Amino acid sequence: MKAYLCFFKIRFINGLQYRTAAYAGVATQFAWGFMYIMLYQALYKSNPSKAPMNFSQLSSYIWLQQAFLALFMTWFLDNDIFNLITSGNIAYELCRPFDIYNTWFVKSCAVRLSRTLLRCFPILIIAFFLPAPYKFNLPNSPASALLFLITAFLSFIVVISYCMLVYIFTFYTVSPIGVRLALVMTADFLSGGLVPLPFLPDWLTKYIYISPFAAMQNVPFRIYSGQIPVSEALSPIALQILWAIVLIIIGKFIISKALKRVTVQGG
Repeated sequence: MKAYLCFFKIRFINGLQYRTAAYAGVATQFAWGFMYIMLYQALYKSNPSKAPMNFSQLSSYIWLQQAFLALFMTWFLDNDIFNLITSGNIAYELCRPFDIYNTWFVKSCAVRLSRTLLRCFPILIIAFFLPAPYKFNLPNSPASALLFLITAFLSFIVVISYCMLVYIFTFYTVSPIGVRLALVMTADFLSGGLVPLPFLPDWLTKYIYISPFAAMQNVPFRIYSGQIPVSEALSPIALQILWAIVLIIIGKFIISKALKRVTVQGG
């Protein structure tokens, strides 16, 4: 465990060095945040009474999404891991006295956390001072804030566990592009990355809510904005814990099978 913590610290500190890229990312995410808010504003003007979220809740949801983009978006993958698999340099990883699943898991956590830390605070602070209803709002209660932190951590674990499957399935393909696009685009839509899940039809969301995709950014963002009341948060949290455990077990099982058959070409 101490070795993995050291590895996490090294990768985390290394990720904090890319500050120029982070500042550029902040500007880009502000542009996307305003674009989404203006788009939904046009939709709300037609019939706001039928909207599943009030506009202030939606604004907080969007700003949280932009602030924690690197933390929860499944398309935020580590190309270094893909290169290790496709180039054959995975052989060097196998020579190290570490569990390769745990190593990649820790690396992914460190990279995502470091990039999020550089970007989230400027976005949330500036968005907080915007005029209503476009501003980022504080949570409704201390309980909502506490549950947001708990569910954000669980969502983070679920996202990393899901992304680990994307890396692992690359062992069975010639190119990672197909697997990457299929799994990432599915998760991006079904987790509320493109459209918040309450805006989707009920016949679809009743299945999504029991899937691992709803256990990602959907839960913490809706709890923070008040769209999921504190009294109803127990069931989503239980599903988050369940899917985190299931995805990790599946990932460890598949990678153990893949490594028994891995073939490295070249000398």
